[in-house]
Formats: sequence, structure tokens, C-alpha cells
Amino acid sequence: MGGVNDTIRDSVLFTTADSIIGWSRRSALWPETFGIACCAIEMISAGCARYDLDRFGVVFRPSPRQSDVMIIAGTITRKFAPVVRRLYDQMPEPRWVIAMGTCAISGGVYNTYAVVQGAETFVPVDVHVPGCPPRPEALMHGFLMLQEKIKRSRALTGTALDRAAVS
Repeated sequence: MGGVNDTIRDSVLFTTADSIIGWSRRSALWPETFGIACCAIEMISAGCARYDLDRFGVVFRPSPRQSDVMIIAGTITRKFAPVVRRLYDQMPEPRWVIAMGTCAISGGVYNTYAVVQGAETFVPVDVHVPGCPPRPEALMHGFLMLQEKIKRSRALTGTALDRAAVS
């Protein structure tokens, strides 16, 4: 008669709420459908069937209020930077930012007064994906790096102070 008790005992998993919340956050990243320049084409192709970001739990969302990851893909002008910041502020906590491409990371070849020389000047960037334009595989690697960063961080809080402590 001990068969039922052994089956239940073997199928019960003990864990903490922090680890479950952390696992669910890193396994369901929802980036905002948002592309500024030529890097957006590579971002879009990473979401298509050939590269299939869905297998990593990455599902593109149409609204900043539904997403927790912002991919800044392309050149940011000084006129457009406040718009990007407003979209970032509309995202719920915890939120993460991926700077995709040389232009988003450092301004790229556009060393002019009209181009922002790096997205870190107005939003906190968690992962940099280098390249001009970066391949879809590089963006996939960036998502894996972001998942590792989320795994190392504290699960219940996702504020900027916690992210700074992890970095």
C-alpha cells in the first residue's frame, strides 16, 4: 500500500518563491516591437521562423505597457531620444534594455551633433550587441546573456539598484 505515498513523494518539488519568479521572468521575455534604423531588419529576422526566438520564450509585444525588454536597434537622434525615454518610462518594472548595433552603443559612424553617442546617455543598458548590423544570432546571444543576468539578480526586485549591484 506504500505505492501511492512513494509516487507523491517522488513527484513533489520543493523550491523558493524567488527561484520560481526568477525562472518565469527569464523564461518569458517580451521585447517591445520597436526599431529605429537598419538594425531593426535583423531584429525582425531574429523573430522569424528561421531563428525562432519563441523557443527562448521571447515574444515581441506591440506596446511598451506589455513588454519588459526594450531593444534599441539603430541610430538615435537627439530629437528622438526623449521619445525613446518616454517609451522606456511606460514599461512596467522590472525592465531591461538591449542596445543593438554600433549606432545604439556608441553612435557608430555618425559622430555628429544630431546623433546621440550611445543609448546609455539616457536609458540604463543591460546588454550590448555589437555589429553593424549585428546578425540575428548575435541578438539571440544577447537574449541568452540577459537571461543569465536575470538569473544572477534577485528575483523579487527588479529595480535599477539591484541591476547595478549585479553588474
